[in-house]
Amino acid sequence: MYEYVGNTHTHTPYSDGEGSHEEIAQAALQAGLDFVFVTDHNVYVSGLDGYRYEGDRRVLLLVGEEIHDRTRDPQKNHLLVYETHKEMAPLAEDAQHLIDQVRLSGGLAFLAHPVDPDAPLIHNDDLSWVDWDVSGYAGLEIWNFMSEFKGLLGSVRQALTYVYNPEQIARGPYPAAMERWDQLLNEGKHVAVIGGTDAHALNIRYGPLRAVVFPYEFLFRTVNTHVLTPTPMTGRIEEDRRLLLESMRRGRCFVGYDLPAPTRGFRFHAETDEGRIEMGESAKGRFGVTLQVRLPKRAEIRLLRNGEMLKTWQDAEAAVLPVKEAGVYRVEVFIRFEKERRTWILSNPIYVGS
Repeated sequence: MYEYVGNTHTHTPYSDGEGSHEEIAQAALQAGLDFVFVTDHNVYVSGLDGYRYEGDRRVLLLVGEEIHDRTRDPQKNHLLVYETHKEMAPLAEDAQHLIDQVRLSGGLAFLAHPVDPDAPLIHNDDLSWVDWDVSGYAGLEIWNFMSEFKGLLGSVRQALTYVYNPEQIARGPYPAAMERWDQLLNEGKHVAVIGGTDAHALNIRYGPLRAVVFPYEFLFRTVNTHVLTPTPMTGRIEEDRRLLLESMRRGRCFVGYDLPAPTRGFRFHAETDEGRIEMGESAKGRFGVTLQVRLPKRAEIRLLRNGEMLKTWQDAEAAVLPVKEAGVYRVEVFIRFEKERRTWILSNPIYVGS
C-alpha cells in the first residue's frame, strides 16, 4: 500500500475563510501534505483542481463543498461532499435527498463534525449532525480540530490561552462522536472515518491583541487523513483523484494527529488464509484471522471489538493478535504530548466474519 497524507476540510473567502486556494496549496506544501480539499460552505468553485509544485514537491488540491440548509433554525447537519463536480447546495433542505444525489453523481459524502458544541463566547452555534436516520453516506468526520477548540472556550482567558498555545488543544474526538460511530458499526453499517481541521485562518482582534486562528500551515500539521492506495499516485490529476476518493470511500485510511509525531507509517491489517485484508475490508478466514498493528514509534495501542476494549499494549511499536470471533475490530493509539495523554491515531475498522 502507498500512503498519502492530506487535509479534508478547509475554507477560503468564497465562504468564511481568509486564505485563497493558492495560499492553502502553499501551506499544504510547507506542511508536507500530499493532498488538500477545499470545502467552502454552500458553494462549489470549479476550475481550480490540480497539482501545485514547489521544487521537487507537489500537492494535489481538490475542490469539494460543505453543505447545509441555510433556512434551518437552528443550524445543524453539515455535509462534506467530494467529487460531484457540480453545485449541490440547492438540495440541502432534505439531507437524505442530498446524500442520494451525491452518490448518483459519483461523489461521496461524510457527515461533518457530528458533535459540534456551541461556543457562546464567539457567538457560534451547536452545529452537530442530528438527522441520524439518513443512509448512503461514506462515513463521519470523526475528529474536527476547530470543533474541539469550540468546546474549550469557557472564558476569554481560556480562549486566549488556546489561541496563543494551539498545540495544547487537540486531545481526541468527542466521546459522543466515538460512541455514535460504534453504534452505527454495531448496527451492521460500514462507516468510514476521516479527520480534518476545518481550517479558516481567521484574523481576530481583542483589544490590542491580534492573532490568526489558526494558520493553515499549523493546522495542516495536526489532524489529518492518511489514505492508503493500492497503486502509487502518478501526477495525473484524474487518476490520482480517483485513487484517493476510492480509498476514502472504502475506509482504506486512518486519522492521524501528526503534531506530536508523524503518524505516517501506521498500519492495521488482517492476515487470513485468503490473504491480507486492509482497513475497511471484510475478513472471512475459515481458520481464524490474525490482526496486526505497526506504529512509526512506540505508543499505547488499544484494540477494540464492537466498541469494547479487547486488549492493550503499552509502549509498543507493534501488536499481533489472533482472533476467531466475528466483529468489528478497530485500533486507537495514544501518545504523551504537552504533559497529557492524547489520541494519536484512529484506524478504520476491519470487519471480521461479515
